Amino acid sequence: MLSFTEENYLKCIYHLAEGGAKAVLTNEIADSMNTKAASVTDMIKKLSGKSYIAYEKYYGVKMTKLGKAKALSIIRKHRLWETFLVQKLKFSWDEVHEIAEQLEHIQSPLLIEKLDEFLNYPKADPHGEPIPDRHGKVELPAQGCLLEQPLGYVGNVVAVKDSDSNLLKYLNKIGTIPGKKVELIGKEQYDESLEIIVDKKKLTISKSVAQNILVAV
Repeated sequence: MLSFTEENYLKCIYHLAEGGAKAVLTNEIADSMNTKAASVTDMIKKLSGKSYIAYEKYYGVKMTKLGKAKALSIIRKHRLWETFLVQKLKFSWDEVHEIAEQLEHIQSPLLIEKLDEFLNYPKADPHGEPIPDRHGKVELPAQGCLLEQPLGYVGNVVAVKDSDSNLLKYLNKIGTIPGKKVELIGKEQYDESLEIIVDKKKLTISKSVAQNILVAV
């Protein structure tokens, strides 16, 4: 059994490691967890002692097979709960992240399998993020950041990178949500803002917003 804090660290390291593929520096973890490097060092020792991560001084932290499996299990629970909250309890997509942060620590595998079945085995959460299956397999769609697409791009929004509630409220307001078709018709050289068309409406969005919109490529 891991503590809530240990699980949160594992999930953080997984995301920073881009799915566990690369090593992560202590300072990166500290910044992401909004804590001190000394606290991260203590946690690294704990997780390393339990074989969830491997640590090499000056090189950083890398996830073990066990650690990656555990992180994917936590992420699976989080995204299933977000889906449940939106689909069945009618929460808006900007309200569910913090609640799912609490629910993801429930330790009943049977409950999560029943939840998955009840939701008819969803492939993605309300933000478009893929939901790992019971074996930890993740189906990643071909996607890219809207900001990096060429002028004239036409395709569907598939996900949103940031779970910030203010961003989600804004995207909901302008209709730029997963499943919507978007057309890129202009790029402003000065501030890298984009001019797009969504639902026949012409919009201008900032660079910071465009960086968080993932589209099919």
